[in-house]
Amino acid sequence: MRAVDIIEKKRNGNKLTEDEIKFMVDGFTKGDTVMDYQMSAFNMAVYFRGMDDEEATWMTKAMLHSGDILDLSMIKGVKVDKHSTGGVGDKTSLVVAPLVASLGIKFAKMSGRGLGHTGGTLDKLESIPGYNISISQQDFIDQVNRIGIALIGQTKSLVPADKKLYALRDVTATVESIPLIASSIMSKKLASGADVISLDVKVGSGAFMKDLDQATKLAELMVSIGKMCGKKMSAELTNMDEPLGLAVGNSLEVIEAIDTLNGHGPKDFTELCMEVSAELILDSGLAKSHSEALALAHKQIENKEALHKFVELVEAQGGDGSYVLNPDKFTKAKYVKEVVSNQDGYVTKIDALAIGHAAMYLGGGRAKMDDVIDHAVGIVLNKKVGDYVRKGEPLAYIHSNKEDISLESKCVFDAYKLGKDKIEPKLILKVVK
Repeated sequence: MRAVDIIEKKRNGNKLTEDEIKFMVDGFTKGDTVMDYQMSAFNMAVYFRGMDDEEATWMTKAMLHSGDILDLSMIKGVKVDKHSTGGVGDKTSLVVAPLVASLGIKFAKMSGRGLGHTGGTLDKLESIPGYNISISQQDFIDQVNRIGIALIGQTKSLVPADKKLYALRDVTATVESIPLIASSIMSKKLASGADVISLDVKVGSGAFMKDLDQATKLAELMVSIGKMCGKKMSAELTNMDEPLGLAVGNSLEVIEAIDTLNGHGPKDFTELCMEVSAELILDSGLAKSHSEALALAHKQIENKEALHKFVELVEAQGGDGSYVLNPDKFTKAKYVKEVVSNQDGYVTKIDALAIGHAAMYLGGGRAKMDDVIDHAVGIVLNKKVGDYVRKGEPLAYIHSNKEDISLESKCVFDAYKLGKDKIEPKLILKVVK
């Protein structure tokens, strides 16, 4: 078998075999039989010619088996996981994980650090003093068996093919390929060992996928791959044309998640958390219908069991649980400055990406993986799409540790568009099962 023949076959639009795809992935990961320039050509052929569901599944499996696979068989019960394709203000795991775990469903999640506008789930959790993301695999399994939940960092031995392939795609203009995106995401999710997986595919200005049709294709392919690999799958396509919730920034987002666990979260963020939780509850067999699952999710907020499970998680991983019970303890930014409106009108759009960039400029995100995050900074929206605002009224508040925030203020101000007509935004655009 030769790489050049496989590249030519895909370039000509023909379907590859499982062995051919495995040859390419293994040879590139090991660096012995497939060179980086050959894998670049292969990626470009896939970019233009695509892959069918079966090919994408074989690609996922080849990447999955390039490193360690987390064996969760020692964990009793149904194991669930969720994945978001990333967005501005997305702190959903901090609510969904303790909520479903409080019902006895095992939530075992490995997460990554954020690169871009704000930190990832791990960065947010590390704004809680003492929280340890680096526990051993055995401790991870023991903790999930003991309290039903663990949220830790990904191990370096998990799916090494994805790290090499993504680095190559990033510099060869082949990132935006649906089969390559799907195999990248699903290889990591499958390696994490869960039985039930919920995907939150973001769509809009603040998301990687800007177009609903393309996002739907990605969601359908990922669900298909998961099912072919024996998993129960669901995917929600959700609107990222404005930030999710009100808070953008690490500790600010944790505080908003805690507010939501107390039943006082923003409407859109609460809705998403309830819907994702309901899908996981339904697919885990604890409810017979979506409405029954949704009622269970709301009950765990009302009786505070989800909140107490979050405290239990934080303390199990070395964190100070009193921060969850008293969010005023979080370190505050030195300055809080208003960004005010210069006219009356309804908010018709908030450019999520512009808000995200402003948070990064404040120090809330990373341009490079070794950048140090300032957990206290960020932006809290005062007005969302559909809200009426008067001239001189605050649109948002900037939490900063530096005095000069002229750039960030301009980003936030320019992100808001006002008009005469009230818009009712729709959060969940589509569900794929």
